[in-house]
Amino acid sequence: MGQSRMNLDVNTLFLITISVEAILGLLLLFAWAQNSQPKAVAWWGFANLMRAASIPLFGTFGSSPQLIAIDLANVMLFLSYGVTWTGARVFDHRRVLPLQLAAGPVLWLCLSHLALFKENLELRALISCGIITAYAWLTAYEFWRGRSEALVSRWPAIFMLFAQGALFLLRAPLIATLPWLPIGHVAASPWVIVISFEALLFTISIAFILLAMAKERAEFQLRSAAMVDPLTGIANRRSFLQDGAELMKRQAAQSCPAAVLLIDLDHFKSINDRFGHAIGDRVLQIFARTAQESIKPPELIGRLGGEEFAMVFYDVGADRATARAELIRTAFLEAATEVDGYPVAATLSIGIVFNRDGPLDVPELLVEADQALYKAKERGRNRVEVAAADARQRRAPPQPERSVASAAQSAA
Repeated sequence: MGQSRMNLDVNTLFLITISVEAILGLLLLFAWAQNSQPKAVAWWGFANLMRAASIPLFGTFGSSPQLIAIDLANVMLFLSYGVTWTGARVFDHRRVLPLQLAAGPVLWLCLSHLALFKENLELRALISCGIITAYAWLTAYEFWRGRSEALVSRWPAIFMLFAQGALFLLRAPLIATLPWLPIGHVAASPWVIVISFEALLFTISIAFILLAMAKERAEFQLRSAAMVDPLTGIANRRSFLQDGAELMKRQAAQSCPAAVLLIDLDHFKSINDRFGHAIGDRVLQIFARTAQESIKPPELIGRLGGEEFAMVFYDVGADRATARAELIRTAFLEAATEVDGYPVAATLSIGIVFNRDGPLDVPELLVEADQALYKAKERGRNRVEVAAADARQRRAPPQPERSVASAAQSAA
């Protein structure tokens, strides 16, 4: 009676495992298809389905040839873990490695034809657990390599995969030391129930963690898209002003000098009219790349709109800030002389204002930098113009034809 109950428990657990693996696989595929999840989610979904297909094959042991019940079942199982590892590579934008993906199943098939391998249960268990451990640890390593991406769910995935690999590695000595039943009745062993239940819990947990990683990345990308200018890859107006507010708090605590620059590409409409908007976009990208090379955190750069950009130099004196602005102007002049084979010869004008003491009010300083930029335009363009020392006291209103000053004030 007790023996029948044990077999029933094992069979029930296997049926539950098959159902859970299949359902999770379908859910992952559904999430990938419906919510534009990364392609890695599809890889992970197929991995679950492959494991679900391997379990019934194992269940035919004793009633079907070993080629099906052992070899094919293990090939499907190993391949599922290889597909999970490949999904981790795809998730972090690394290429698929077909040979390494198939290495585990191929190794098993090669060894399965050796007489020593067929007759030694402990050796077969050791090789089997070793292959699964290798794929689990490789998957954990892929996620660890991408740790620079701030995904909170990445760390529990690394831990669980490493722990799962370690548990599989421990199964080989367990097989050698624990009282397993004869091969024909191996399913009746209580250790099969323990191992199968542990594998079931892991399958459920890791599937939800992997899906959480994909969701977390999608949400992060949406937040980033709302804060980043899609053409140039730098902060948009909203993000620049928000970062400026954070820098204001930092400057209030440290009381460091700063400089705010307002930059406008000269005759940009003419560039679009003469060479086309594609070249105009390239000019904007060239400026963004050139300007980014000249700043370091916590300094800021952002595109306020159109051909107008802003920058904040932090903890820098007036002379140094002016020199850096000149370097940006000359570097852009050189980089934009010829764009994609066209003689564009783009230039830019810069208005700069210094904040020697008092709070770093970026929107207010943009108003004053706007006055300096207007003077640079009046005096011939392609130049750096510094705001008058008493500009903050005079609070001169922005020129009517300039829109950035009023926009910066309203954004504040």
